[in-house]
Amino acid sequence: MKQDICWWTVAGRVDPKRLIAEAKRIGYVGFELVPEPMWDAVKEAGLQIITHGGHGTIENGMNDPRQHSRIEDELKANIDKAVKYEIPILICFSGNRRGRPDEEGIEHTVACLKRVAPYAEQKGITLALEILNSKVDHRDYMFDKMSWGLRVVELVNSPRVKILYDIYHAQIMEGDIIRTIRAHHDKIAHYHTAGNPGRNDIDESQELYYPAIMKAIKETGYTGYIGQEFIPKGDPIAALRRAYEICNV
Repeated sequence: MKQDICWWTVAGRVDPKRLIAEAKRIGYVGFELVPEPMWDAVKEAGLQIITHGGHGTIENGMNDPRQHSRIEDELKANIDKAVKYEIPILICFSGNRRGRPDEEGIEHTVACLKRVAPYAEQKGITLALEILNSKVDHRDYMFDKMSWGLRVVELVNSPRVKILYDIYHAQIMEGDIIRTIRAHHDKIAHYHTAGNPGRNDIDESQELYYPAIMKAIKETGYTGYIGQEFIPKGDPIAALRRAYEICNV
């Protein structure tokens, strides 16, 4: 299973050069959400940049038609950057609900994605709409149930529009992780990890049993990446090494 590290989870705790070297030594193939000034350093080390933020912001996203022109411009610009740096996935966000009914939010999000999907298809970049929890970390976020995102992806009907299935966030909102993966893996472009509760290490101190989850993902034929997005409680390098071992099925 190819694994990567979400840069922000250890930013400021490990020297960037050491982080890159240690990640490569452990077996990670790359990083996600890397600050742009570090892109060249990551690539020069022979590692990949797996994801980048497609647009701003989590709260002001695709479910608000007033944001569509801005998001379209940002996504197209970031698609061009992604092509240059061989970044396969751009992360997208529904935005906060702000009283909108589900169907209205779906309609607006579909409309926004349809504005950009043809360009993403042309350039070979995947737009991954991320599920986040609205209970603990992202109050009022709209795409907090898998059924909502699945409906969006089905209506956009593009091979380059899929879901980023964040296991930590999904566990908080719905659980039933393995059944969901088995049923909807064809709509999932990417996975993120973290322990719950706490968003910390994915070891035995939390409730998710990642060896079984990774096995289920592998059995679907998934050939993409697993992004480690937990915040280490102790030594970051030791935690990342342990996480790699847990997910290396």
